[in-house]
Amino acid sequence: MQKEDQNKLLHVVKEYIPKAVLSKKNKAKTWLYGYNEKYDFVNISKNGEVGEIVNINGLAIGIPKQPKHIHKRSDKKHNQYWERHEAPVELNKINSIFQWNQMSPTFKAKWIDYIEGEFDKRDEGYWFYNNGKPTYITGSHYMYLQWTNIDVGFPDFREANRLFFIFWEACKADKRCFGMSYLKIRRSGFSFMGASECVNTGTLAKDSRVGILSKTGADAKKLFTDKVVPISSRLPFFFKPIQDGMDKPKTELAFRVPAAKITKKNMHEVMNEELDGLDTTIDWKNTDDNSYDGEKLLLLVHDESGKWIKPNNIQNNWRVTKTCLRLGSKVIGKCMMGSTSNSLSKGGENFKKLYDDSNIRNRNANGQTKSGLYSLFIPMEWNMEGFIDIYGMPVFNKPSSAVKGVDGEMITYGAIDYWEAEVESLKKDADALNEFYRQFPRTESHAFRDESKSSLFNLTKIYQQIDFNDSLIMEHHVTQGKFYWKDGVVDSEVVWAPDSRGRFKISWSPPKQLSNKKIKRNGTYYPANEHIGAFGCDSYDISGTVGGRGSNGALHGLTKFNMEHAPSNEFFLEYVARPQTAEIFFEEVLMACIYYSMPILIENNKPRLLYHFKNRGYRGFCMNRPDRRFNKLSKTERELGGIPNSSEEVKQAHATALESYIEKQVGLDLEGSYRPSDEMGTMYFTRTLEEWARFDISNRTKFDATISSGLAVMANQKSVYLPIEKQSKINLNFARYNNSGTISQLIR
Repeated sequence: MQKEDQNKLLHVVKEYIPKAVLSKKNKAKTWLYGYNEKYDFVNISKNGEVGEIVNINGLAIGIPKQPKHIHKRSDKKHNQYWERHEAPVELNKINSIFQWNQMSPTFKAKWIDYIEGEFDKRDEGYWFYNNGKPTYITGSHYMYLQWTNIDVGFPDFREANRLFFIFWEACKADKRCFGMSYLKIRRSGFSFMGASECVNTGTLAKDSRVGILSKTGADAKKLFTDKVVPISSRLPFFFKPIQDGMDKPKTELAFRVPAAKITKKNMHEVMNEELDGLDTTIDWKNTDDNSYDGEKLLLLVHDESGKWIKPNNIQNNWRVTKTCLRLGSKVIGKCMMGSTSNSLSKGGENFKKLYDDSNIRNRNANGQTKSGLYSLFIPMEWNMEGFIDIYGMPVFNKPSSAVKGVDGEMITYGAIDYWEAEVESLKKDADALNEFYRQFPRTESHAFRDESKSSLFNLTKIYQQIDFNDSLIMEHHVTQGKFYWKDGVVDSEVVWAPDSRGRFKISWSPPKQLSNKKIKRNGTYYPANEHIGAFGCDSYDISGTVGGRGSNGALHGLTKFNMEHAPSNEFFLEYVARPQTAEIFFEEVLMACIYYSMPILIENNKPRLLYHFKNRGYRGFCMNRPDRRFNKLSKTERELGGIPNSSEEVKQAHATALESYIEKQVGLDLEGSYRPSDEMGTMYFTRTLEEWARFDISNRTKFDATISSGLAVMANQKSVYLPIEKQSKINLNFARYNNSGTISQLIR
């Protein structure tokens, strides 16, 4: 299935700014470059006028207003596309500012308008007609297309790269942002785009430093020597400061004295005196957690950041290099980070965490994402070589007739067709298939697909469910939000409020007749909806941790089969977070239980949450461990409820409960035992699914969502675990799966 609007990466937002305001400020040319707090958008226009407001991956961006005169390659629509303009032959003969200064005033006057025009395009961007449509590219993109000589000559125009550069310009303009984290496909051109931006920034800025990192020091060096240095050396003289040192340096490009910044003002002036130097350098560093520690950077190009293998850790490195891009609270530099992802065990997991922490929609009180970066993902069908037409647009599906490609070849079928054929051919080789997903992802989940391995759970079903979820517009099925006490009165009525900053995700909310129902007996509250479902919770006791790296608190809600106005056998709530204090977490969990009026099974090795329920009069909501009769409970267990996590029997019971749920309710039931064979399961919380796929029973501490979701299953099946009087222990047959083939196989 294909998500609605999946093939629309850029959305034009109509009437985002009131027409009267837009017109007035455009007339006065008073729109400032950068983040506009009043209207909550990032303006990348540098001439004071704003045209359309576009949305790319959740970021509202104001692009320049269309000018009156836009370049046309041809008056015929079908002949309008990007075409690089060859530099004038006379100017090609000039190699330096010194040579220019020796030319006659007549010669300079002839070419000064052309040179100033190139400076304008470099700064403000460029408009051209593309298949009849006025099309804007940023200054950085123009420099890449017009003046960046890469391994195959000059780059092709691609719509995917246009959106990349617009997004990058917004990252540069936004004072809240430290740069971008770009999740890409293989051979998308990112390394050359990053190298081009290194040169573009390094040859403009004064008293600055541009840095390069990659998955290894050798890779960083190669990007510098094979891409940055040649691009710099091939710039036209009017963009190229004189560099200090060798023509082909191995470690550093130094634009020092006698190098000079070439500007419109000094371009036509004969200067006999010594020119001022830029005092700017471009260099690379070896791959290390502390690379560039203590340095001040204007730009950091971070290539192959999803492939940092232990002991190197991209997260640790980013914590260090992030400080190189700021002075106090002020962001003074930007990071252009991009990569495909390795498997999770080979650097992919740390990159995924960093990428997830860069979600534009999740900001702190300072308006920044957790990482400070902005994440961007462009699916493979947008940027696949061999499937880009002459207008730079992707050919998604088989065209009715052959389409001319940007490389001159005819395109007879689509990128998605190609991708689906490759997937079909690799289905019997799980490792090869997952590698293909990572190299050419159509979804973020594909990009972080892990290696096939023996698993506690059926990975085939889990990945079926993840892929299905990726095809949905999740906002139609899951709402993010928070709970609060009505009118601020504690222990009154709990209210649900959608909120993009909320820590809860829910797929079902009970009707009014079912919510906030609680029964009071002997001064203690009990839930009224135990017949509908229950919660499982993995709690924590301590608010602060060393380095802030403590595990999250996790809560999951799950229904059982019921005849009420509620879904059956479906997870309806996910909460995985660590609020500022443990008390906030305790209260949020309590409010969720009261709102749904369902009991909760909590691990009791960290008892503060259980005490929170008891002290507030809600001991009746806390379930006792289901594997023991009441008379066999310890004194503390009778007082508080809960279930220990240290017992081997409990660990096995917990894992078996999840295994059974996955078999019955997740992915496709090909045999039709529990539902029609073509009907997909309903488990909307992809984060939890991804954790199930990685779960390691021997090291459970990292799997908060798995613990809480498994406890929710146990809570709803408590009768299964109640021991028979004559039996001293539960006999659980726990399975493992081999996931090396197309279908997960039970290991017997």
